[in-house]
Amino acid sequence: MANRGVTIADVANKANVSKSTVSQYLNNRFEYMSEETRIRIQNVISELDYQPNIVARSLKMKSTSTIGVIVANILHAYSTQVIRAIENVCNGNNISTIICNSDDNPKKEKEYIETLLSKQVDGLIILPTNGNYKLYQRLVKQEYPIVFLDRLVEGISTDVVLLDNEKASTIAVEHFVEQGYKDIAIVTTSIIDNITPRIERINGYKNALKKNDLIVNPDYIVAMELDSLDRGLDKVFSLDKKPDAIISGNDLTLMEILKYASKQDLKVGEDFGLITIDEVSFSSFHSPTLTTIAQPTLEMGTEAAEILLSKIINKKPEKSPKLHRHEPLLIIRESTKEKKHFRDI
Repeated sequence: MANRGVTIADVANKANVSKSTVSQYLNNRFEYMSEETRIRIQNVISELDYQPNIVARSLKMKSTSTIGVIVANILHAYSTQVIRAIENVCNGNNISTIICNSDDNPKKEKEYIETLLSKQVDGLIILPTNGNYKLYQRLVKQEYPIVFLDRLVEGISTDVVLLDNEKASTIAVEHFVEQGYKDIAIVTTSIIDNITPRIERINGYKNALKKNDLIVNPDYIVAMELDSLDRGLDKVFSLDKKPDAIISGNDLTLMEILKYASKQDLKVGEDFGLITIDEVSFSSFHSPTLTTIAQPTLEMGTEAAEILLSKIINKKPEKSPKLHRHEPLLIIRESTKEKKHFRDI
């Protein structure tokens, strides 16, 4: 547990340097110190478990008119779309944005957070990896402006902007049922790290099946890393009772499903119905056109930016941080046409 009584003076005394030298170290200004001094300060900070007060440091400096945005995977259509909206809001308020991609890697995310803090950004919008609880908690306790996007972290009290994920998969199941489908599978990326959208979408899927008096078949739930999804799909389509419909958990799993179908000569809309959560740019001209559950990404990115800027301007935390849920939208196309004349596979 961190020793909250440790000060910058304590670090300086033990490292036998001045407080200004420690301050320079904390701000990554290593030009005028030797490698030996840098290592000594680093070791003392680790030994004393010193944690600089981010707010106290930032109060000594003027606003940088810059915020940091850390996304989990910049390849997601969701990420690029919310970034666009965040940048629009910030640009309109003369705020610059620094975009970082954590690759869903907690170590990389931590490094980016620390780098952005050292650059004295005025606030952070993060799609959290769920792997840096103590760091998130410290920022919140120090009343540093921070907003989470797309994901919850249990125990961290800050504003979160995200989709009503359970409703998204519920809408998908109910549309399939209306079209005559009964054996519905869901395919998403790994749930090992308890990533909010993946967990909530599977929960919504299960609850919707039960509500419609359909059996929850564990063999129809595929949650794996992207590079393993073809094996998961192989297993599903090798079952005696194959699924007649698939819900894709996001745009990246959609690409894997489409590649698998092409390789196996499976026809979307004929061999199985398909709905993907996340609107994709090619959905309206793919053959067949793809039914999607769209997220209001521009509204979500806009709201996240506006909440953060309000925190920065008011310099006071919200008394009761809120969970801001957004409504999913079903866009019906040809990949979920009424089930009839399906080929035997």
